[in-house]
Amino acid sequence: MAMVWKTWVRWAGPASVVIWLVALAVFGARLPFYDQMRHPVSLLGATGVPGAGSFNALGFVLPGLLAALAALGLVLRMPATASRPLRVAGQMLLLAGLAFAAMGVFPLDAQDIENRASQAHASVWLLWLVAFCAGAAMLRVGAARDAAWRPVATLAVACAVWMLCSAFVFGSVMPVAMAQRLAFLGWALWLALLARLAPR
Repeated sequence: MAMVWKTWVRWAGPASVVIWLVALAVFGARLPFYDQMRHPVSLLGATGVPGAGSFNALGFVLPGLLAALAALGLVLRMPATASRPLRVAGQMLLLAGLAFAAMGVFPLDAQDIENRASQAHASVWLLWLVAFCAGAAMLRVGAARDAAWRPVATLAVACAVWMLCSAFVFGSVMPVAMAQRLAFLGWALWLALLARLAPR
């Protein structure tokens, strides 16, 4: 049973990435008007868009829960003597996964991006970004006292900086939809390499 659990946790991050990429490609291809270069990812799950419910389940909820499972695996690897920054980091990274899943629970309203539904979606998107970046920063602080955590902490900080630049800087020189995807890809890189770099 323990081996099965370890296998699930180990592959949760990469599985999250693959499922998200496949959902984005498949559901995007199904909509004649959808352009990956111009339209935000959230539009695929927006209220009233054909297949929105399925995309929200496969493009946000399932990948987010798998990401949370990967973060939980990271928390469980921490020794009983782990510093407070490391423990807080694990909790924030877990929260980031749950916030990503929540984007599918609170879908965008394409007809009115200012209403409460759209604001709720934007709020959980921001929570996802802030939680991950805070978790990455705390992980780096905690890793200063434990060399075994430095590789995964360095990766987390690099991905967090990339995500922040994608969210708040790159949009000024490229379509916002592309900048958003770059932010998501930064998180995807973290999930793909997490199990490989985390202490055993």
